[in-house]
Amino acid sequence: MYPDREQAENLLKEAENCNPGPWGNHSRTTAHCAEAIAAKSGMNAEKAYVLGLLHDIGRKFGKRHLGHVSDGYSYMMSLGYDDVARICLTHSFNQKDISKYVGNFDTTEEETRLIVDELEAVEPDDYDRLIQLCDSIAGAEGVMDQIDRMTDVKNRYGDYDQEKWDANIRLRDYFERKMGEDLYSAVDKDNFKPE
Repeated sequence: MYPDREQAENLLKEAENCNPGPWGNHSRTTAHCAEAIAAKSGMNAEKAYVLGLLHDIGRKFGKRHLGHVSDGYSYMMSLGYDDVARICLTHSFNQKDISKYVGNFDTTEEETRLIVDELEAVEPDDYDRLIQLCDSIAGAEGVMDQIDRMTDVKNRYGDYDQEKWDANIRLRDYFERKMGEDLYSAVDKDNFKPE
């Protein structure tokens, strides 16, 4: 229940036309990392690429913080892409706790309830974990050191929950064990640039 690669790329381009910004290339970097890690972890690399590419698709609807989570979830559900909708929801919550969100709470009461209820119903799997990890290393210019990326987010928003920070480090360790390879080597950190 996700689009193919070409459909996903078209959805992202259309979304960028509605709300241009660095989030598009951040999404391409996330997709690149997800595909590379999935291929070395016994996962479906095509699915991982699409999920990574569309995890922030809610940004199509404007400059929102927590609102991009509910916007993306609702948009992908309306298209029948349930797997992508789930990732739009889970990518920001490596602990299933809305209070740990890094950014502004700019959702309506209805949107907040949607996020809380749907998050509660999810049992995280390796695709959820993979996109959470890739989101924590994906910059608009390419792959970033995880600590540098999280520090950048902390500097932009003024806070970064320590439990969320530590959970991201554990995700890196988890996937490095699965791959049997250093994360940055696996995703070609020094050479990849989004196009």
